[in-house]
Amino acid sequence: MHYYLDFEKPVADLENKIEELKHLADGRDIFIKLLTEDFIELHGDRKFSDDPAIVCGVARFQGISVAVIGHQKGRGTKERIERNFGQPHPEGYRKALRIMKLAERFSLPIITFIDTPGAYPGIGAEERGQAEAIATNLLEMSTMKTPVVTVVIGEGGSGGALALAVADRILMLEHSVYSVISPEGCAAILWNKNGTDVGQEAKEKASDALKLTAQDLYSMGLIDEIITEPIGGAHRDYSEISKTLEKALKQHLDELIAKPVDVLVEERYLKFRMMGKVEAGG
Repeated sequence: MHYYLDFEKPVADLENKIEELKHLADGRDIFIKLLTEDFIELHGDRKFSDDPAIVCGVARFQGISVAVIGHQKGRGTKERIERNFGQPHPEGYRKALRIMKLAERFSLPIITFIDTPGAYPGIGAEERGQAEAIATNLLEMSTMKTPVVTVVIGEGGSGGALALAVADRILMLEHSVYSVISPEGCAAILWNKNGTDVGQEAKEKASDALKLTAQDLYSMGLIDEIITEPIGGAHRDYSEISKTLEKALKQHLDELIAKPVDVLVEERYLKFRMMGKVEAGG
């Protein structure tokens, strides 16, 4: 424990904030450790390489075997670079699909943790089929013959998140976000006319229009449950948030496991088919 003199208070505040950010950087790993037992990580897509931005494996949750898949942003500058700041390449999505197909074969429920700004848009990723990898995951997950539960634990960005989130139940932590694009990206596309920053007001306008909060998405029926966070956010008390999440996951998995496979797949299809509606403009 550190002791600070009165004039060192700004330093103390800064160091405390740094510690908070360190915890925030690795939520997926913490949740796996607190929620499951005997986690065994599996690597590689069997085609190109292993993508460290997505971590996959098998574990035990509440006495049953499950497949666990999640984005990994990393902790500290070095690891964040290694994990590509949680932005997967196509091999990451192919690795995730390989584990999901393995889970389907052995009737293991799948739990995914979402925390990514989006899929990596680099030239190499595009050359190796980024869009095709995401599209394949969407197709395969829509007919996956085993229960799938997704938890958005931080940031859910566009197709990079959706490629792991075509699920029977979608849960979001209270202060997480989930959107087709970031407010900054949306504002730049709509209002950036001269190549300069569009400004904070435009970003806030885009944020309001995107309806990206857990509360917005729940009110529109796009997610199934909001997981209440401890005061100050999930990173303030991982033990408490893990207990809350564990209870919710157990309830949803019990309900889904009890359903016949054909009913499970049909309900998942209808869930996503009914999202959104077309309104005639004036």
